[in-house]
Amino acid sequence: MKTMGEVRWLDEREERAWRALQFMQLRLSGRLAADVAATSELSYADYVVLVALSDRPDGRARMFELAEVLGWEKSRVSHQVARMSGRGMVRKERCGKDRRGAFVVATEAGRRAIEAAAPHHVAMVRRLFIEPLTPAELDAIASAAEKVLAVLATDPDEDAGAEGSRAIRSGPTTDLEVAQVDHPRLTVSSDRRRSTHQGS
Repeated sequence: MKTMGEVRWLDEREERAWRALQFMQLRLSGRLAADVAATSELSYADYVVLVALSDRPDGRARMFELAEVLGWEKSRVSHQVARMSGRGMVRKERCGKDRRGAFVVATEAGRRAIEAAAPHHVAMVRRLFIEPLTPAELDAIASAAEKVLAVLATDPDEDAGAEGSRAIRSGPTTDLEVAQVDHPRLTVSSDRRRSTHQGS
């Protein structure tokens, strides 16, 4: 285990990039989640599940496949699918090759819901994320994200840190939750080495 003296604290440039990424992700997730809930019959969790199913050629996926795509624990996927199934958004179909397994499939109601919600959601993504950036900036963000995702895909400590990474990827679901994480106490910068937490 590393001692405090061996910690490679982030310098000003590194902390600026890390904090900006965190806050952008959290604020965008919160705004988009609130907007989906306000303008459609879906929650943000409903929306991302239906998108994940829509992205597949056959429109269906196993539970573990949804967990991998969404970065959720299997139990969370199971609970979410159960809620959506109860509302008629998805259904389960038996998997012929695995009697114990099942596919999750979007129903006609689920497809109608995502088709109705998607145009407004895409407009929000364009307004909040695409339009403020130049094509070169979009390319740079995509390239950087792909590099980090490649590291995560091969990181031997992925399982040990999965819970925290899932929390970051899923993000907050309301503006209130965004406000609660807007000023995190945990710091990783070199000018606060004496304490890893800012004062209250």
